[in-house]
Amino acid sequence: MITIRRMAGAIALGATVLAAGFAAWRWGRTDPATDHSGHDMATMQAGGLAADPVVTLAAADQRLIGVTFAPADTVSLARQIRLVGIVGYDESRLSTVTTRVEGFVERLGVDFTGRSVQAGEVLLELYAPEVVAAQEELILAQRLLRELDSASAEARLNAAAMVDAAQRRLAAWAVPADVIAAVASGGQVRRTFPLRSTATGFAVEKSVTAGQRIMPGDPLYRLADLRIVWIEGDVYERDLADIRLGAPVVARFTALPGVARRGTVAYLYPSVSAATRTARVRVSLPNTDLTLKPGMYATLELARFARAALTIPRSAALVTGARTLVFLKRPDGRFEPREVTLGGSDDTRYEVIAGLALGDTVVASGTFLLDAESNLGTMLGGMGGMPGMDMTPAGTAHPARDSHPTTPRR
Repeated sequence: MITIRRMAGAIALGATVLAAGFAAWRWGRTDPATDHSGHDMATMQAGGLAADPVVTLAAADQRLIGVTFAPADTVSLARQIRLVGIVGYDESRLSTVTTRVEGFVERLGVDFTGRSVQAGEVLLELYAPEVVAAQEELILAQRLLRELDSASAEARLNAAAMVDAAQRRLAAWAVPADVIAAVASGGQVRRTFPLRSTATGFAVEKSVTAGQRIMPGDPLYRLADLRIVWIEGDVYERDLADIRLGAPVVARFTALPGVARRGTVAYLYPSVSAATRTARVRVSLPNTDLTLKPGMYATLELARFARAALTIPRSAALVTGARTLVFLKRPDGRFEPREVTLGGSDDTRYEVIAGLALGDTVVASGTFLLDAESNLGTMLGGMGGMPGMDMTPAGTAHPARDSHPTTPRR
């Protein structure tokens, strides 16, 4: 026995099949007045595919999809440019420690990387045969000068010149002045002499070990003064016009929650990366407490220059890539797609360079749905010339079909 539910399902299925068959017959008819060898794309474009149709939407439908409006108004645009940076060394406060004479490292005073160093601190003790020989020459010249106390003036001048030459040779090899004075006054040769730091900072690189032979110019240490640090980050090409040297910057750090440091824009690099379309900006920050460490991540907030401009809400602009559209509310209540040129922006509004005038009213929300309605109207209008696509409203006489009746297919 067939149940009522199965009978209803069978009836619905049969109706669907009949409807599909009728539709196939209806759209497959060949009308002499509308017979085309192919689709006329020019006619389709003329019908609307190449233009943006004006959209008509009832008030109830506007409320249904949440359409709201906003005027194009003059507003002062001022937003912060945010970028991520990394703390680094101030390159002007980096120094390399080297020696001017060949020798051997007898003892290290700074014996590991990262150690803090004060100006004047002994970095290492160096044995240099040439320095030892120069000390002996100085002692001999001093002794000769004393022995020629009663000699002629010319002889004393020659002896004094030898003393001066020996001292200048030792000073040229960076032997400390107090060591030279001690050798000259005491008459004792020092086997080693100290190599002292000329700067305060941290030994960020160490390239020497005890007992090592070193040559003139060999880099032994690299010292960094961290009382001022640099933070470098990448700024997008579109924001470059708003970057000013000396502009104030607020820096915040992942490793220091709640801490904000203030600095200035110190330098804007002269080139833009072809891969990322960004340029590098450098910010200089004081770091007297040495809390900031190279390698830390930082978020930089740069105050952008404020200027008055004609603006619209960001939600009003439909950016497609090829162009940017807004929907202008016309006096008759309909919506006209209008192509606009946008400029700068802040977090909520776009600057309008061309396409709108002060006081124009645009759709502020629901723009995407209106665009979909506009595209649908364009497509249906363009399909009106295709075979079988009769877009004539119901009840309207179709001249071609009335003058050329067709015989239904059997």
